[in-house]
Amino acid sequence: MMIEDKPEVRQAVKVYKALGEPTRIKIAMLLTEEKNMCCSEIMSMLESVAGSTLSHHLKQLTDCGLLTTRKDGTYIYYSVNRELAQKYAPYLLE
Repeated sequence: MMIEDKPEVRQAVKVYKALGEPTRIKIAMLLTEEKNMCCSEIMSMLESVAGSTLSHHLKQLTDCGLLTTRKDGTYIYYSVNRELAQKYAPYLLE
């Protein structure tokens, strides 16, 4: 098996690609400090990020596994997957 075929290598690439955008790093760092934030709470903490843009960033971070979601009524709450962050992006947890 070639190294790039290993699932953990593919996972690492997804995480690093997602974190390669400054706004996404800010979102991830914010969510390591504040657990379970909904989109509007995150938007109020980040200045000058449009709602549609924030949704795109949250999707990228969720798709790579770095964020977990919890639905409560019409709200989706986001948290950092600390186990995955510890493995691929321990900087976020400092």
